[in-house]
Amino acid sequence: MVKTLMLILTTVLTAADVPLVDAAAQLKSGVYYITQSWSQETAFKRPYYVNVPDSTDQQKFPIFIFLHGNGGNAKDAMNGFMKRHPTMASRYVMVFPNGYKASWNIVSERSRADDLGFIEAIVKELSTYNNIQNDNFSVMGNSNGAALVNQVAIESKLPNLRNYVTAVSPLNVYQHDGQNFKAKGTDNNYQAVAMPMTGKRLMNISGTTDELVPYHGGPSKHIPAKSGKLGFVDAEESIFLWAKQMGYDGEKLSKPSRIDRNLAIFSYLNGDVIHYKVIDEGHGASRAISEKILLGFLEGNERENHND
Repeated sequence: MVKTLMLILTTVLTAADVPLVDAAAQLKSGVYYITQSWSQETAFKRPYYVNVPDSTDQQKFPIFIFLHGNGGNAKDAMNGFMKRHPTMASRYVMVFPNGYKASWNIVSERSRADDLGFIEAIVKELSTYNNIQNDNFSVMGNSNGAALVNQVAIESKLPNLRNYVTAVSPLNVYQHDGQNFKAKGTDNNYQAVAMPMTGKRLMNISGTTDELVPYHGGPSKHIPAKSGKLGFVDAEESIFLWAKQMGYDGEKLSKPSRIDRNLAIFSYLNGDVIHYKVIDEGHGASRAISEKILLGFLEGNERENHND
């Protein structure tokens, strides 16, 4: 117990590596660091890459954080995502954290780092700059990165975070046991019941033919867990659980709110909680979501298209 407590304190006390800034400081493009210590490392500098749009006035930008998948890295994610989303790159400060050992610590990954603390330290640091909308942070992840987005949404109490987007990873069975959301804990045993903050907006994207993360739930064929393979919640059930947590008191949708080509869209709370079922797509299903759709969600335009 004492050893665990000291590890937590070390992580908290060393989280903010970038010095505090005064109120007039402008966030600039570049690489920044958060220092953390945990079982695998001591005083380890973890990088995150920042791209700030060009601006000639006192414009304040919203923040968009993207978390790469397992085996990926921040630099490649930054290059690919910004190339595919040029309009977003001109409107948002784009942030790309780097996962330790090319992974995010959820259940049985290579990393044992405090990734929730890492993301929260980034949010706290960036919110101190005066060219930032400090109440308008969005975080999106792909696959293993999306699993971390779910965990941040479950556990974080930061008011700055507004939108969560999970690509090809609905809740896993550790994060929600059928009755309650669960906090990860320092040993990844997910014992403590968690109460996610309300008032948040969530989008999930999942493919019906995904062989890595099964659309209808159950164990993955490939992703390891503590015993056997990692189990997942059915994608439509997962978004319904989030909708209920955010205040929806109706029945679970049995059919899509609307269909757009190969997208079956399940919308709750006027589009504030929304699931894109990508027909006949696998683990690359996020490619079916255009920049226009993603921007529409982040900026609240989905509300104009729904009466649910």
